[in-house]
Amino acid sequence: DLGGPFAYTRREALGVCVGIGAWNYPIQIAGWKSAPALAMGNAMVFKPSENTPLSALALAEIYSEAGLPDGLFNVVQGYGDVGAGLVGHDVVAKVSMTGSVPTGRKVLSLAGSKMKHATMELGGKSPLIVFDDADIENAIGGAMLGNFYSTGQICSNGTRVFVQSGIHDRFVDRLIARTKKIRIGDPLDPETQMGPLVSKAQHDKVVGYIDIGKQDGAVLACGGNVPTLQGFQGGFFVEPTVFTGVTDGMRIAREEIFGPVMSVLKFDGEDEVIDRANDTEFGLAAGVFTRDLPRAHRVIAELQAGTCWINAYNLTPVEIPFGGFKQSGIGRENSLAALALYSQLKSIYVETGDVASPY
Repeated sequence: DLGGPFAYTRREALGVCVGIGAWNYPIQIAGWKSAPALAMGNAMVFKPSENTPLSALALAEIYSEAGLPDGLFNVVQGYGDVGAGLVGHDVVAKVSMTGSVPTGRKVLSLAGSKMKHATMELGGKSPLIVFDDADIENAIGGAMLGNFYSTGQICSNGTRVFVQSGIHDRFVDRLIARTKKIRIGDPLDPETQMGPLVSKAQHDKVVGYIDIGKQDGAVLACGGNVPTLQGFQGGFFVEPTVFTGVTDGMRIAREEIFGPVMSVLKFDGEDEVIDRANDTEFGLAAGVFTRDLPRAHRVIAELQAGTCWINAYNLTPVEIPFGGFKQSGIGRENSLAALALYSQLKSIYVETGDVASPY
């Protein structure tokens, strides 16, 4: 005796999923998209960035060696027209893209026109807030990780560093001293701390923003030059750059640069910095440095960002969801949240007795 009617739910595969990768984390992004898709019973067609086409092929070989049946993880190379063809294909049930906001809008519009599931992990201009009571050296370390790691080519970077007025000058002095010690060079050399940018186009963009920052009146406190390294002449290197005296309306404080360019902004009070931090179309990430943990949690609760850190920055273990608010995207990568987004929910009601019908 089942004791009357009952209901249950089950998660089912979507079918064929398309992953569109970015060049800054080529094999990680391919893994972040394909692993949950495959785990939930889907197949994936993955298009890597044309700037980094090989890593996904290596992942395909690893999957094959591990015993994944042919046809479940497929790599297609090409430019934007290839991506559009994949997104618009009738057999595709879901699209997951990592990239810029303008491209994400186009992909989401095309996917939405055919009611496809979509996850968009897009750009950011994230705030990193340092209060007076923070451990300055730890906060500087977090700011440097949040701006200079991977030559600044990370979407979640905390490129707007808000420093409370009581420690602003000390913070800047130590930041400059530590930044000047960064070793630039061959990324395959274990002693190197910062390598080149990915391409000439990206190099030109970053150098252009450094010029814009100077023209807009920001103070170039450190870096900003294109170094010439022996044996690497013509390489796409740029010095780690720190601007101070930055105001909220400057382009370097509002637009995603995707290079090692940090903007330091001074603030006085908690409510003020929350309002300023949220004054952006983006909402990917945010960080707070303070010894006052109740304040840290209070501020984080007010920040409009999907991925946040307290007394740390840019740590993204796969066990927690990653994604943004506002124009920084929809959906989440990694964790159980990603598994849910690569499946669809079916509800089943089971009647164990007679059907009650007025007819």
